[in-house]
Amino acid sequence: MGDPRKPKKKYKTPKKPWVKERIEEERKIVRSFGLKNKKEIMRANSEIKRIASHAKKLIRDRIKGSKQAPVEEKQLLERLFKLKLLEKDAQLENVLDLSLFDLLERRLQTIVLKKGFARSSKQARQFIVHGHIAVNGKKITVPSYLVSRELEEKLSYINSSSLFNEKHAERTKGEKKSKSKEEKVEEEKLGDEFKEVVKKEEKVEA
Repeated sequence: MGDPRKPKKKYKTPKKPWVKERIEEERKIVRSFGLKNKKEIMRANSEIKRIASHAKKLIRDRIKGSKQAPVEEKQLLERLFKLKLLEKDAQLENVLDLSLFDLLERRLQTIVLKKGFARSSKQARQFIVHGHIAVNGKKITVPSYLVSRELEEKLSYINSSSLFNEKHAERTKGEKKSKSKEEKVEEEKLGDEFKEVVKKEEKVEA
């Protein structure tokens, strides 16, 4: 069974870890989303690949006429809709278009920043880890927690937190401004560049 104190690793590391192009792209992503380290990128990327792999299997099963495939397909699409990764009318093929950035955008750390509870990604991470942020009244201290569509509007400061006071120094400095058009374009460009790096590596590994 394995030692329970050593849980199974939930992500895959690159077969060639010292590729300069990929290292530079990962460095940009870590800065952009305020991640602790590159392991968080690997975890998110592995999860996206796992979801895509499941979708491909369901597409094959659907072609074969499996009766279980439509049931699992509905469950997968409902889950991804709940996480706001897909829209209501999305098809199974749309799952294959999901990227690493789609998942990173649903992390609690990113949502806290977007909602104006913090002025930077690093500050958002600090507030979460230090127990200042609540989701639907429940304290969450995990920055990578995926926020569902339903709970996105139920973020708040924890009642016992000093930040709950509207006159707190960190709150009176003003809310984080929304991203400029240039910043959004740069983020999209970064996402495309990372996708190309991953595709090149997958071709080499194949």
